[in-house]
Amino acid sequence: MHPMVTNNDLVDWVVEALTELGGTGSILQVSRAVWRRHEDDLRDSGDLFYTWQYDLRWAGQKLRDSGRLLSVDGNKNLPWTLR
Repeated sequence: MHPMVTNNDLVDWVVEALTELGGTGSILQVSRAVWRRHEDDLRDSGDLFYTWQYDLRWAGQKLRDSGRLLSVDGNKNLPWTLR
Protein backbone atom coordinates (compact mmCIF):
# COMPACT_ATOMS: atom_id res chain seq x y z
CA MET A 1 0.00 0.00 0.00
CA HIS A 2 1.36 3.41 -1.00
CA PRO A 3 0.86 6.53 1.11
CA MET A 4 -1.92 8.78 -0.20
CA VAL A 5 -0.65 11.11 -2.89
CA THR A 6 -1.50 14.81 -2.72
CA ASN A 7 -1.22 17.74 -5.11
CA ASN A 8 1.96 18.76 -3.31
CA ASP A 9 3.61 15.48 -4.32
CA LEU A 10 3.00 16.43 -7.94
CA VAL A 11 5.21 19.51 -7.54
CA ASP A 12 8.13 17.27 -6.55
CA TRP A 13 7.28 14.82 -9.34
CA VAL A 14 7.37 17.59 -11.96
CA VAL A 15 10.85 18.58 -10.79
CA GLU A 16 11.88 14.92 -10.75
CA ALA A 17 10.52 14.40 -14.29
CA LEU A 18 12.17 17.53 -15.69
CA THR A 19 15.47 16.58 -14.07
CA GLU A 20 15.19 13.15 -15.71
CA LEU A 21 14.46 14.89 -19.03
CA GLY A 22 17.58 17.05 -18.79
CA GLY A 23 15.87 20.13 -17.36
CA THR A 24 13.25 20.78 -20.02
CA GLY A 25 10.27 18.99 -21.53
CA SER A 26 6.78 19.34 -22.90
CA ILE A 27 3.77 18.69 -20.70
CA LEU A 28 3.37 15.39 -22.57
CA GLN A 29 6.95 14.36 -21.79
CA VAL A 30 6.54 15.38 -18.15
CA SER A 31 3.25 13.45 -17.89
CA ARG A 32 4.85 10.33 -19.38
CA ALA A 33 7.82 10.55 -17.00
CA VAL A 34 5.53 10.99 -13.99
CA TRP A 35 3.36 8.05 -15.09
CA ARG A 36 6.42 5.85 -15.70
CA ARG A 37 7.77 6.48 -12.19
CA HIS A 38 4.54 6.85 -10.21
CA GLU A 39 1.83 4.80 -11.92
CA ASP A 40 1.20 2.70 -8.80
CA ASP A 41 1.09 5.78 -6.57
CA LEU A 42 -1.39 7.45 -8.93
CA ARG A 43 -3.59 4.36 -9.19
CA ASP A 44 -3.78 4.27 -5.38
CA SER A 45 -4.41 8.01 -5.00
CA GLY A 46 -8.20 8.02 -4.77
CA ASP A 47 -9.85 10.91 -6.61
CA LEU A 48 -6.48 12.34 -7.65
CA PHE A 49 -6.21 9.45 -10.12
CA TYR A 50 -8.97 11.08 -12.17
CA THR A 51 -7.53 14.61 -12.04
CA TRP A 52 -3.75 14.13 -11.89
CA GLN A 53 -3.02 15.48 -15.38
CA TYR A 54 -4.95 18.66 -14.64
CA ASP A 55 -3.29 18.85 -11.23
CA LEU A 56 0.13 18.38 -12.88
CA ARG A 57 -0.49 21.63 -14.74
CA TRP A 58 -1.37 23.27 -11.42
CA ALA A 59 1.96 21.99 -10.05
CA GLY A 60 3.77 23.51 -13.04
CA GLN A 61 2.11 26.87 -12.39
CA LYS A 62 3.04 26.68 -8.71
CA LEU A 63 6.67 26.05 -9.73
CA ARG A 64 6.57 29.02 -12.14
CA ASP A 65 5.09 31.25 -9.43
CA SER A 66 7.91 30.27 -7.06
CA GLY A 67 10.57 30.86 -9.73
CA ARG A 68 11.64 27.23 -10.07
CA LEU A 69 10.34 26.99 -13.66
CA LEU A 70 10.87 29.54 -16.40
CA SER A 71 7.78 31.52 -17.35
CA VAL A 72 6.01 30.49 -20.56
CA ASP A 73 4.25 33.89 -20.79
CA GLY A 74 0.94 32.23 -21.64
CA ASN A 75 2.40 30.25 -24.56
CA LYS A 76 1.21 26.69 -23.93
CA ASN A 77 3.48 25.38 -26.72
CA LEU A 78 6.69 26.27 -24.88
CA PRO A 79 8.39 23.49 -22.94
CA TRP A 80 8.61 23.53 -19.19
CA THR A 81 12.15 24.41 -18.16
CA LEU A 82 13.77 24.27 -14.73
CA ARG A 83 15.67 27.35 -13.57
